[in-house]
Amino acid sequence: MSFNHIPVLLKECIEGLNIKENGIYVDGTAGGGGHSAEILKHLKCGKLFSIDRDPDAIRTVTERFKDEPNSIIIKGCFGDMKSLLKDRGVNQVDGVLLDIGVSSHQLDTESRGFSFHKDAPLDMRMSQSGTTAADLVNNLSYEELRDIIYRYGEDKYAPSIAKGIVKAREEGKIETTLQLAEIIKSSVPQKVRREGHPARKTFQALRIEVNGELTQLENGLEDAFDMLAVGGRLAVITFHSLEDRIVKKKMASWCQGCTCPKDFPVCVCGNSPKARLVNRKPIEAEISELENNARSRSAKLRICEKIYVK
Repeated sequence: MSFNHIPVLLKECIEGLNIKENGIYVDGTAGGGGHSAEILKHLKCGKLFSIDRDPDAIRTVTERFKDEPNSIIIKGCFGDMKSLLKDRGVNQVDGVLLDIGVSSHQLDTESRGFSFHKDAPLDMRMSQSGTTAADLVNNLSYEELRDIIYRYGEDKYAPSIAKGIVKAREEGKIETTLQLAEIIKSSVPQKVRREGHPARKTFQALRIEVNGELTQLENGLEDAFDMLAVGGRLAVITFHSLEDRIVKKKMASWCQGCTCPKDFPVCVCGNSPKARLVNRKPIEAEISELENNARSRSAKLRICEKIYVK
C-alpha cells in the first residue's frame, strides 16, 4: 500500500537537527518516510530509528528502506520511545524528530474514517486497533462527549453538538463519517455552516481522544529529551494550538534556570537550564512550500538543544 505524504518543513528540520554522520537519530513519526529518507542521506555510519504505530506506515518504510543499512524500523508509539530503544540497546541519541498529528495518507484513505468529506466507517484509529470513534459517539455520556469536543476541538458549540449526537443515536447507531458530519451540521447555527465545515473541530477532538494524542505527545517529549546526549536536538512539528502549547511549555521548562522569587538575594533552588532554544519563535513554512503543500499552512516547528548542566 502506498503511503503518500509530503514531508513538511523538511529543509528546516534537517538543518535544525544539525545531523552528525555517525550519530544516532529517531524519527518518532515515520509516516511515509519523507523525513527519515532525508536524515538517512546525512548518515554514513550512524543509525536512524523510524517509529510509527500505523501498520500501513511500517509496511511502507520497511519496503522503502530495505536496502538502507543505517535504518531500523520499529512498530510502536513514540510516547514509548525510551523503552522501545532501550529494548534495542540504545540509551542515548543525538537527535529526535516528531511530526505530530494525522498524516495525509490517513486523511486521504477513505476506509480509515478520519475525514468528514468522505463516507466511511467511523474509525480514526492510527494503530488500526482498539477503541474506534464510533465506539465513543455511541457509548459515551453527553457530558463526556461535550467535554471531549470542547477540550480537544475547542468548539464553543460542544454542548449542542453533544446533544445532537445523543439524540441521533437514540434512533439508531452512528456508524459512518458522513452520518456524524450531518448530525454535527444540524446541531450548530446556520451562520456557522457558512464559515466552513462545522464537523472539523469535532472530528479533530474525537481523533485526539481515540489515539490518546496529547498524552503520547507529553510522554514522547519527556522520553526524547531524557535520551538526548548533550548537544543533541529535539525538533517538533505541530499543526494546531493544543499541540503547540504543550511543546512550547515543555521546552520553556527545560530552558528555565532559577525559579526563586525575584526578591531573593541569592538562588536557593539550584535549578539550571537543561536546554536552549535553537529558534526563539516557531519556524513556519515559506511561501514556496505553502504553494506546493497546503498541509504546511498550520505547521509550526520548534527546536531545542540539550546543554551541559553543571
